[in-house]
Amino acid sequence: MDYNIIIIGAGPAGYVSAIRAGQLGLKTLIVEKEKVGGMCLNWGCIPSKSLIESAKLYKKAGDLKRYGIDCIDKKALSFNWPAAVRKAMGVTTKLSKGVEFLLKKSGVETIEGTAVISSENSITVNNRNITADNIIIATGSYPEKGADDEIGIRDFYALESLPEKLVFYGHGPVAIELAQMSSLAGAEVYIYTSEERLVGGFDDYINDYLIKKLKKDKIKIISNDSDIPEGAVKVNSRMRKAIVPESKIEIKLDENGFIETNDKLLTSVDSIFAIGDVNGKSHYAHAGSAQGLFVVNAIKGVDAVLDLKKYPINVYTYPEIAQLGMTEQDLKEEGFDYKVSSFPLSANGKALISGDTEGEVRILSEKQYGEVMGVQIIAENATDMISEASAYMNLEATIYDVASTIHAHPTVSEIFMEAGFEAVDKAIHK
Repeated sequence: MDYNIIIIGAGPAGYVSAIRAGQLGLKTLIVEKEKVGGMCLNWGCIPSKSLIESAKLYKKAGDLKRYGIDCIDKKALSFNWPAAVRKAMGVTTKLSKGVEFLLKKSGVETIEGTAVISSENSITVNNRNITADNIIIATGSYPEKGADDEIGIRDFYALESLPEKLVFYGHGPVAIELAQMSSLAGAEVYIYTSEERLVGGFDDYINDYLIKKLKKDKIKIISNDSDIPEGAVKVNSRMRKAIVPESKIEIKLDENGFIETNDKLLTSVDSIFAIGDVNGKSHYAHAGSAQGLFVVNAIKGVDAVLDLKKYPINVYTYPEIAQLGMTEQDLKEEGFDYKVSSFPLSANGKALISGDTEGEVRILSEKQYGEVMGVQIIAENATDMISEASAYMNLEATIYDVASTIHAHPTVSEIFMEAGFEAVDKAIHK
């Protein structure tokens, strides 16, 4: 064989797998048809979060007087869309070059081109036939096709200015994040969807909060063409479909068109794995990366269990939302006797200092032993804070462990300790 592993796709699932494989001494080739970093780094996760940050700062700039900063003329403030996009793309360029460096440092070979799977142990790319012991498909996904008058995310970034009216088609994190970012930047925004649940996998409590938050922000959820305002720019931000590479051998797909895999992420072909968006198990970049590490470790003989419930769900709204583990609905369905303990940011010193007091932490624990079964956070930095919950749950920690963990003061993360005390008995500052 030419290689130990061939990886098709250099997004977060693919390039993380490749770097790890190289670190472990596996001869590795990664094939990417466009840009290293994939959709997430170049047009999705990274630039969108940069634009969200710009919009948040624009919103806060109009409220600086209460922080003791004078000479801010609210009427003179404006959101410079091209400058915000340039800043976002500058970040992506830097990160993409960083990934290229790490691939080279780890001894991973890279080919630019479109791979075709020609057998269970080979691909063709750029008129070359290349063999490997194992193939990892990490080709990602793309939005479900919309109408001809809709633009995609790349065309959205290329607009000369932010439109006055925008309609984002679809539900899920992408639609919600782009909608709220545009609203913060001053646009009139609509989300076009017939789905009652805006983010799949979220607890009903979180979904209900999200609907109320969007309404408060004057973002309208519509489902009829008659509700679309005249002159609105339409953006396709629908849920994504798998990008399945061309293959000369049959690789089984599920009923939704994703590559079917078992609990080891093996496809119907024993030497071919599928990770990340393409297998439909999760649409989050960190989940794809974790799956990639899992597969590479498995190839090296490490036997582990893949627990998808321990992958955080992050939405970069304002405030951010993050969730890990079981929801109340899951606990009820499985017959757990559980308890919900919460603590609001409005009673947290650091949150009051920064002015970001909207939100709370919710801990779901089972009553017999107090094990933490799920955590939900609404907070300015919820997507960072959820990692603490991940550590608790990976160690099968209890509410007693959470309550006894010393947190520095003043920090927003103290809300974990308070929620832990609330679960055990009663929060200190509530």
